[in-house]
Amino acid sequence: MNSSAAPSAPASGPAPVSPRRAWYIAVVAGMASYLDAGAIAGSATALALYKEEFGFSGAQYSQLAALLTAMIAVGALIGGRLGDRYGRKRVFGLTMVLFALGAALLTFAPGVAFLYAGVAVLGFAAGADLPPSLAMVAESAPVGKKGKMIAFSHVLWMVGVVVVIFLQIGVGAMGVTGARIIFGHLLVVSLIVLVLRFGLPESLEWSAARSGATAEVQHDAIDFTSLKGLFRSRYAAPLVATGLFYALANIAANTNGQFQTVLYTQFAGLDFPTAGMYSLIGLVFVFVGMFTLMRLVDTRYRRPAFIVGAVLAVTAWIVPAVGGISVATLLTMSVLFALGGAIAGEPMYKVWSQELLPTLYRSTAQGITIAFARIVAAVVALVTYPILEVGPNALFGFLAVTTLAACLIGLLWISRMPKAESATGPALTPAPKAAQPSRAL
Repeated sequence: MNSSAAPSAPASGPAPVSPRRAWYIAVVAGMASYLDAGAIAGSATALALYKEEFGFSGAQYSQLAALLTAMIAVGALIGGRLGDRYGRKRVFGLTMVLFALGAALLTFAPGVAFLYAGVAVLGFAAGADLPPSLAMVAESAPVGKKGKMIAFSHVLWMVGVVVVIFLQIGVGAMGVTGARIIFGHLLVVSLIVLVLRFGLPESLEWSAARSGATAEVQHDAIDFTSLKGLFRSRYAAPLVATGLFYALANIAANTNGQFQTVLYTQFAGLDFPTAGMYSLIGLVFVFVGMFTLMRLVDTRYRRPAFIVGAVLAVTAWIVPAVGGISVATLLTMSVLFALGGAIAGEPMYKVWSQELLPTLYRSTAQGITIAFARIVAAVVALVTYPILEVGPNALFGFLAVTTLAACLIGLLWISRMPKAESATGPALTPAPKAAQPSRAL
C-alpha cells in the first residue's frame, strides 16, 4: 500500500471517542441527512409553488425533480471518492459551502432558469456530503452502537421532512414567498452546520486506516489510491448487493417524497396546508419505526424486525393500487410505508454500508451505490407525473414490486455476507480461517 504521505497513527490504533462526543459528531455530521431530506421534500413543495407563480409545465416540474435526483447521484459519486482519498472533514466542509450556494440561488430565483441552476448545485452538494458524513458517524460510534447511530442519521433525515411539512402548512398559501421561505431555511441551516463542522476532528478510524495501522488494511492489502481492490476483492459483492437494495428500495421512497404533495393536492383534491397536515400524520409513524430500528438494529431481533417492515412496506403500495387515489388510501399508504420503510428501507442500507465495507473504501462505495440509486430514481421521477396523469394503478403496482425485490435482496443475499473486519483496533494477525464471521442481518 502506498502510505508515504499518510499521517502516523499510534501502534495501538485510534483511541475510542467518548459516548457524549460520539453523539455530538453523529448530529453535526449526520445533518447531511437532514439537508438531503430538506432538499428533496422542500423542492417537492417549493417547486410546486414556483410552478404556480412562474407558470411552467408539469413536464418541467418532472425535469426539475429528476435533475435534483441526478445531481445528488453525481455528487455522491465524486464526494464519496474524495472522502476516502482526502478525509471526511475536508470534503464535508466544502460541500456545505456549495449547498449554501445552491440554496441561495433557489431562495432568490427570479425565474425558471435560476431554478434549474439552483437545483443542480443543491443536488450535487447534498449528494457529495452524504458518503463522507455517514462514514464519519459510523467511525466515531462506540463499539456495539454503530447500527444505532447510523439509524439515528435517518432520524435526522425524517426531521428534515417534518420541518419542511410544518413550513408547508405555515407558508403553503403564500405562493412564491412560501417557496422562498422553504429554500431560505435550508440556506440558514447549511450555514450553521458549516460553522459547527469546523470544530470536528478528522475521523480517527480513517486516519489509522490511512496509515496502515488497522487489521483490515493489512489483511486485505487495501490500497486507497486505487479502486481495483474494491472491485476485485470480497467487497465487490457487498458493493453490488447494497447498491441493488438501495436502488430498488429508494424508488418507492423517492417517489413518495417528491410526489406526495402532488398526489394529495392534484389527485385527492386537498389544498397545500391540508396536504401538509395529512403528511404529518404519516410521519408520526416514521419515528415509531425509526426508534424501533434504533433499539433492535444491534441485537438478534434485527432480522425479525426487517421481515415485519418488509411486509408493511410492500402492502403500503398495494392499497392505492387496488383502492385508487383518495385521501383514505393515501393516508393508509403513508402510515404503512412510514413504519415499513423505516425498518426495511434506506436506514438498513446505511447500516449495511458501514458494516460490510472497509474504512478506506467505505465512502467511495457509498458514493457509488448512492449515485446508482439516485440515477435510477431520477429516471423513474422523469416519467412519474405523466404516468399519474394517465392512471396511477400501474405506478403503485410497480412500486410494490420494486419494494418487494429490495426486501428479498436484503433477506436472501445481504444477510449471508460477513461483516468487514473491525477498523477500530490495531493492526493484528488475521483471524484463523476456522473463525465464523458475524453476519449482516
